[in-house]
Amino acid sequence: MADLQRTAVTSDKAPAPLGAYSVGMTVNAGRLVYVAGQVGVNTAGELVGPGDAAAQTRQVLQNIGGVLEAVGAGFSNVVEFTTYVVGRSSVQGFIDGRNQVFPDIFPNGDYPPNTLLVVDGLVREEFLVEIKAVAALP
Repeated sequence: MADLQRTAVTSDKAPAPLGAYSVGMTVNAGRLVYVAGQVGVNTAGELVGPGDAAAQTRQVLQNIGGVLEAVGAGFSNVVEFTTYVVGRSSVQGFIDGRNQVFPDIFPNGDYPPNTLLVVDGLVREEFLVEIKAVAALP
């Protein structure tokens, strides 16, 4: 399989990221993988971390990793995240959970762009975090 060329975009004409994400990303892709929004449920269908946005974030990222693995990809193939958190009170928990996982899944700090949305709720009341992803394969 050919190497994927994935490059974080920086610009002095746009503000620096406020967190662990890039303002943009270029990629040469042979095909794209769209990962549906994942929530903090394990493979047994059980909620991980009731009331704990950090624990749910870690599980969500683990779930995304499982989907990527199913198509022969990994986090180095991710070119975009969209994150939904329930209420402003869940934002810090999301950031904490992400900060616990990102050094392992993005060891070079080449974080994909991420749009973070604060919403009133998700499909089930106990879900605090949902993340969808786009990955590119060579």
